[in-house]
This record gives sequence, structure tokens and C-alpha cells, in this order.
Amino acid sequence: MAYPEALVAGAGAEEEDSPAAARLAMMELANMISVPMALHAVVLLRVPDAIWASGANAPLSAAEILPLLRSPGPPPHPSDPSLLQRLLRLLSSHGVFREHYSSPSSSSSPSSSPLRRYSLTRIGRTLVSSAGVGGPSYADYVLQHHQDALIRAWPRLHEAVLDPAGPEPFARANGGVPAYAYYGGDDDANALMQRAMAGVSEPFMEALLAGAYDGFAGVETLVDVGGSSGACLAMIMNRVPGVRVGVNFDLPEVVAAAPAIPGVKHVGGDMFRSIPAGDAIFMKWVLTTWTDEECTQILKNCCKALPEGGKVIACEPVLPEETDASRRTRALLENDIFVMTIYRTQGRERSEEEFRQLGLAAGFAGFRAIYLDPFYTVLEFKK
Repeated sequence: MAYPEALVAGAGAEEEDSPAAARLAMMELANMISVPMALHAVVLLRVPDAIWASGANAPLSAAEILPLLRSPGPPPHPSDPSLLQRLLRLLSSHGVFREHYSSPSSSSSPSSSPLRRYSLTRIGRTLVSSAGVGGPSYADYVLQHHQDALIRAWPRLHEAVLDPAGPEPFARANGGVPAYAYYGGDDDANALMQRAMAGVSEPFMEALLAGAYDGFAGVETLVDVGGSSGACLAMIMNRVPGVRVGVNFDLPEVVAAAPAIPGVKHVGGDMFRSIPAGDAIFMKWVLTTWTDEECTQILKNCCKALPEGGKVIACEPVLPEETDASRRTRALLENDIFVMTIYRTQGRERSEEEFRQLGLAAGFAGFRAIYLDPFYTVLEFKK
């Protein structure tokens, strides 16, 4: 059956012209929670690994996938593949899987169903475990975002609007415990978060160090603010021979668990009080979770720690000035609301101009933005 184009078209002017299309669009938005929850389910069941099968990526039916699943729960009972197929169909419509559809032949019985097999798209391959694809995976990022403690926060998002000075929705939903304290008190949740951040960070760092950015030239001592385990710092020092000394700066309890890395000193402290001296300061996804006043204080402390001509190299999501319906804009705005809900109500993503103004307020004379990744932007604040 062919449906009228106005009823199946994407967001656009037709929603304003057609009441039916507008209702359909709202029905999709109201049920959008099905998408991340289905994604969470297939990652938890390791469906991408089952399909990938060491690179074969051969199309498989839901019935063929079920016996291959590995789950943290009870052993699967592969008696009803239709349930898995429903998840696969939804995620195929969002580009995670590719559906290979075969109609029943004319000689088939009247009760025969179409055959649907599924392979991974390029998007779906990001969910294969790192051992399977030889690189980082976004699977842990998906799992980390959908833990029970985080899910509990979302129904209280409206409270952030009504009481912006109060606790963020995560703390409201979890007995007053902020997200960072939650991770600090739960070893399993913290380990998952570390794996999730590594899976997101490594592809970006590879792009940054593959020659797309030349800002580490002349830097001998590099300080990584909020460097956690020091993994990013180690990647930089392995690829940039001129960086001879690395300082991994984070909270004392964080660096206490950091592994020994040649050439790297782990230093504990508070970035709101002071930051170790270096020729340049690196930070990634640090400023987003703080208010304008807090960001200004962090950058002021960075400025004090740098020599004349020194720089801060900050890698942050940067919002476009105008809102559109592109995947990039949606991903950035969705992350902005995630920050509001989970980390800080008034922590937020910013535009390039807003970052420029933060740098000026902190005492930096120069600023430039380098767009080399769809999500992260490299921001240079020059003293």
C-alpha cells in the first residue's frame, strides 16, 4: 500500500499545512523514547556483536540472531523471534541496521510471512565491541546514558525550568546525590562511565592527532585538566614528540587510581583554586558542565598558569547560532539537555561567540575555533 506523501514526509512546511501530518509528527515525538530504549536493549543483548561476527556482517534473521545472544541476565529462550524483530525494524528505520526484505513467493502458503534479515550499517558498527572492530565502541556510551539512576532524572526535567537555582534533576531523583558523587561512590557505574568516555574520546583524539590540528607545536609541558586516567595525554605524547612532560590534573581521588604512564605526572587538586603550570593546557568536555561564572574562573586559573603566548586547547561541543533540523544540531542540542538534566541545570553548551566572550572575561587576548569533528570543536584561548 502506498501512503500519501504528506503523511510520511519528514519535518518541514507540510506539518504546518496538513493537520494530519502534524498529528503524525507529534505521535512520533511522543513515542520517541522507544528509540533509545530499543537501542539500549540491543546493546545489552549484544546484537551488534552477534551480527558482526568478526567482520562478516552477514544479514541474519531475528531467529538466527537469538541463539547467538549474550546477556547479563538469564539465558535466552529463543522461542519468539518476533520480539527481537520488532526492535530491529524500529532501529532500521533510524539507520542502525539495514533490513534485507524478501516477500513471500507466490507458491507460499497464505500464512507465510516476509523474510527480514538484518546487517549493520556504518552507524550500527559503532556499537560493536572494540575487540570486534579493532577500535573504540559507543556501546558503553549507550549503556551509561540509560542506567536506572539516570533514567529516574528525566521525569523531573521540568523542575529545572521552575527552580533553576535548585538541584539538577539527577540529584532530585537520587536522594540529593549529584552525578559526579554518584560515580565516585559506585565502582561499577564509574567503570562504565570511564569506558563510555574512552569510546567517545578515542576516535576524536585520533582525528585531532592525525594532522588535522597543529596547535601542539612548540609545547614541551602539557597539562591535561580533568584528564582522569591520563589516557588522552598519553595519546598526545605518543604522537607529538615535542611534548616531553605531561601533567595529568584531576581530583585527588581520581588521579590516585590513574595508572603509571611514562613522562606523565599525576597531580591532584581543584581547578577552581589553581592549575599546574605548563606551556599549554588541554581539556576536553570540561567547560560544558559548568556555569558561565565557573567557566570564567577555570579559564582565569588557566591563564595564571600559562606563560605569555601560552594557550588553552579546549575541546567542547559548540552550538550553531541558528537552529536547524540537521543531525549535528540535534545531537548537540540533545546533549545540552542531557547536561541540564544529569550534571548541572545551568551547565550548558555554548556558541562560538559565547566561548570567545568567556575567554576575554578570563584575560585571554586571542581566540580561534577549529571545526574538525562533527561533535567536538577545538577552541584555542591564547594568552
